[in-house]
Amino acid sequence: MPTVAPPSSTSCPKELWQESNFFWLTGWEEPEAVAVIEKTGSNTGDYVLRLFVQPKNPRDEQWSGYRNGVQAAQDVFNADEAYSIDGMGSLLPDMLNSATSIYADAPPTEKASKSSLLDMFSGKTSWPSRTPLYPLMNKLRVIKSHAEVANMRRAGQISGRAITDAMRRPWTKERDLHAFLDYQFIVNGCEGSAYIPVIAGGERANCIHYTVNNNVFREGEFILIDAGGQYGTYITDISRTWPVTGRFTAAQRDLYEAVLTVQRKSVDLCRQNARLSLEDIHGLTVRGLIESLRSIGFDVSNANIDQLFPHHVGHYIGLDVHDCPGYPRREVLRRGHCVTIEPGVYVPDDERWPAHFRGMGVRIEDSICVDETEPYILTTEAVKEIADIEALRA
Repeated sequence: MPTVAPPSSTSCPKELWQESNFFWLTGWEEPEAVAVIEKTGSNTGDYVLRLFVQPKNPRDEQWSGYRNGVQAAQDVFNADEAYSIDGMGSLLPDMLNSATSIYADAPPTEKASKSSLLDMFSGKTSWPSRTPLYPLMNKLRVIKSHAEVANMRRAGQISGRAITDAMRRPWTKERDLHAFLDYQFIVNGCEGSAYIPVIAGGERANCIHYTVNNNVFREGEFILIDAGGQYGTYITDISRTWPVTGRFTAAQRDLYEAVLTVQRKSVDLCRQNARLSLEDIHGLTVRGLIESLRSIGFDVSNANIDQLFPHHVGHYIGLDVHDCPGYPRREVLRRGHCVTIEPGVYVPDDERWPAHFRGMGVRIEDSICVDETEPYILTTEAVKEIADIEALRA
């Protein structure tokens, strides 16, 4: 079961974001590395972990920073065997010759390691055909341990407090709010932002992944942010919406409450005894939004709700913002699944919709760990009730 860490840039240094399955299996956070896990028997512990890594090199380290090296791969990272990545081309074929099954994914970048795994597989007809590894890894990773949940809870605490603190302050520029959140995440204990945040004023909130963050806020508009920090390599994902002035207008209050009412109900369904999947919760969210929006004057139905709510209500979270890609949303949620619940309504400046809501975008998102009888909300520090938001600027 070979897995690959991506190579580093050959021009200017860039922050490494390790491939998540590779990191989960090894803990290794350097580029240009390959892990080979060989099953050697029928018992649980019958396997050998081999790591191919960059060797120590004083000259390279003078330019690019410290390397763990081959010996540390064994002594610190508990590899049974460790080798220089330079020897992979000659050693790996011998390791795989006896394989009856090979599970591996393509390298995460087009620039493969010094000896491309894909080249080896395509040129060796005597080996078994390669089976994708990620479906098996998804099953291993999607249920989080107590330690993983604790890291995500800490990320949620730090991020939620920073977002609530941001709501207390007047803002003029999206970029300033972006910088404030990045700084608050780091200074309070996160490694940094888990992803490029959305900091959107007014109609720009209707762009789901607006990350330019270079415009200004205007009185009478909403601020919509989608941001979260990373703690102990695990992430949190939060969206909040509040008025630029800190006080809701009548129209803002109606639209916000319509989304919040549905979000509360959908969050409550993230428990094992509800016996629902994310896909089920999405369907119930859609129905709830249709009902809520009709109550405030929208002519909306199943036929056109996607024009106001175009995305899914949630996704899995963990090491990645969209964790375990490919893991089905139709799986019934179980204790230890960690997900987001993020209904949103995005109203174009279009005469089909009530005039006083046009140009408004509202999204409210929490990160949640599924428990047996109730959701464990990881992001409670980010306030979302109207009374609590308005009290921050009273």
